[in-house]
Amino acid sequence: MQKYKNSFCCDLYFLFLQYQTNVHIIMTTQMKKTLFFMALCCFGILCSNAQTKTTYPFIERDSTLYLDVHKPTIARADKASVISVFGGGFIVGKRDDNYQTGLADSLVKRGFTVINIDYRLGLKDSVMVAENSRLLDLDNLFQYCIDIATEDCAAAVNWVVGHAEELDIDPSKIVLTGSSAGAITVLQLDFCRANGLPQASALPEGWKPAAVIPYAGGVMCRKSELRYKTDPAPTLLFHGTKDKIVAYKSFGIPFCPKLFGSKKIDKRMRRQDIPHWFIRFEGIGHEVASWFPGSVDLFCTFANLSLAGRVSSLDATMSDENLKPTKWTEMDIFDLYKK
Repeated sequence: MQKYKNSFCCDLYFLFLQYQTNVHIIMTTQMKKTLFFMALCCFGILCSNAQTKTTYPFIERDSTLYLDVHKPTIARADKASVISVFGGGFIVGKRDDNYQTGLADSLVKRGFTVINIDYRLGLKDSVMVAENSRLLDLDNLFQYCIDIATEDCAAAVNWVVGHAEELDIDPSKIVLTGSSAGAITVLQLDFCRANGLPQASALPEGWKPAAVIPYAGGVMCRKSELRYKTDPAPTLLFHGTKDKIVAYKSFGIPFCPKLFGSKKIDKRMRRQDIPHWFIRFEGIGHEVASWFPGSVDLFCTFANLSLAGRVSSLDATMSDENLKPTKWTEMDIFDLYKK
């Protein structure tokens, strides 16, 4: 597969010129005109947009969970929005940390309403022992953490959809994104929705994300094989091939819940002929979880195509001169939770 050096912003047309002969995307003249028009619209919004931020409580758990709504002064005509879930290994992280506010700023400039949400951190008060003998405990703890985070994400979506008119957004045009633990959460929510699992029961009936864009995520499944009973939302998977924190392939032990990484999700989506994009970074580990600043235009390209109902399949290996192996490539899941 051809590599694409991301030493500059990836604009819409360049992306398709690079990949249209290698992937299942057929560019008609009308599609090119549409994409060019979308690019001009995004550029016009980008040049002049500012934002307001309002905080709302959305559910009571052991404590109140909040969400921040970042509104552009000039919104997209389609009233699309993004719900973003922070990362932090289910032990740390905040909806209003620098990474999350930077993400909101970037997308608000492009006309999206951005909603950064709280969720319960299941490992925040847990004592972790990072030894192989504790793998079973880690598996069970992950299942618990992912379940409650998914439930809280579903509750946030339910609140947002219920207040769509007040927020001036289209509830059918909500994109879910997240980093690391947040990436797992948004993938898990769509997996539970597609399979009718109780963790997604708070979602409005019939609701489906317009797109799901996880950075180094996975799906926790109690069965030995990942499967979708109904189609998931259009999904853009970003992952490093050397990731051992959120495994690129899978993590777990036989007969227990297993975390299926992007490689396994891609394989399942291919088998079920589900349109999606899979972007891998060879030799890079968990650094991909924080790659959003380098991928804003690619993010918007995929979101725009999904919102227009025009997503097909793309499989690509990318590199970015600003994305290099660090300690996060060397670390594994046990290193992350050492005392």
